[in-house]
Amino acid sequence: MRKTTSFTQYSRAPDLVLSPVDRASEVVFGLIMALTFTGGLSVATASQTEVRAMLIGALGCNLAWGMVDAVMFVLANMAERGRMESLGHPHVRLAVTRRDARGAISVFFLVVLSTIPVAFPFLVVDEARHALRISNGIAVMMLFLCGYVLGDHAGGRRWAGGFLMMTVGAVLVWATIALGG
Repeated sequence: MRKTTSFTQYSRAPDLVLSPVDRASEVVFGLIMALTFTGGLSVATASQTEVRAMLIGALGCNLAWGMVDAVMFVLANMAERGRMESLGHPHVRLAVTRRDARGAISVFFLVVLSTIPVAFPFLVVDEARHALRISNGIAVMMLFLCGYVLGDHAGGRRWAGGFLMMTVGAVLVWATIALGG
């Protein structure tokens, strides 16, 4: 029989700065942002200059959003501590903590580093069409792994979580590209 715990205990163990959900979510966010750049590339006519511009755009976007997500992580934690203080919890510190900083750094690197596997094929494969296929394959595997982790976290539905995340990720990338993102 599985031990019952509160949501906050289960979602964020005391020794973890980011929960499994936080980590997988940040990687998925980074992947979707990178895929909007790679998916927007016309591989039939792409020159090396266009591929380079796409790579710079994808990396720049994820650097910017990594910073935004990192700052929002800190602000959300501070807001939660402010709420706890208003509820009368003792020993609540409203300043930025080391844990906040570690979490923010983790968030930043998860978003930025998730760009590298998707971008890497464009650096080593000369033909843009072939590089895009490899890149998309890597992205699908990464989406599956994020869903697998979330499925495990949700109670053992690993494979279902993996396939669900691949499907949801594909739909989100399609929607983002279609809306001009």
